[in-house]
Amino acid sequence: MDLKEIALINRQLMYVHTFFIAFVVLLMGLLCVTSAGNLIDTMLGRRVALGLSVFWGARLFTQFFWYSSKLWKGKRLETGIHILFSVFWVYFTSVFLMVFVQGLAPWL
Repeated sequence: MDLKEIALINRQLMYVHTFFIAFVVLLMGLLCVTSAGNLIDTMLGRRVALGLSVFWGARLFTQFFWYSSKLWKGKRLETGIHILFSVFWVYFTSVFLMVFVQGLAPWL
């Protein structure tokens, strides 16, 4: 079903939610580019990194357990994109988790 076939309120809701998801991801990226030192060196930054790890881990989980494999299995381009983005989400989850865990080292 295309968005033009659903009720106006649902269509607008989808557009607004899509915009704000993209906006939050953009802000996450800007935070990492402009404040990497603070994310690594402060307890608040490490907690933010933990939150980002949970966010990307949840997105990774969603990729495998929410979306049907019928959307990509047997389709060369879609399978490649599925694998590529899965690798990105594993990377983001791991990096942010490592930032958090390395900050705990003095406490262990």
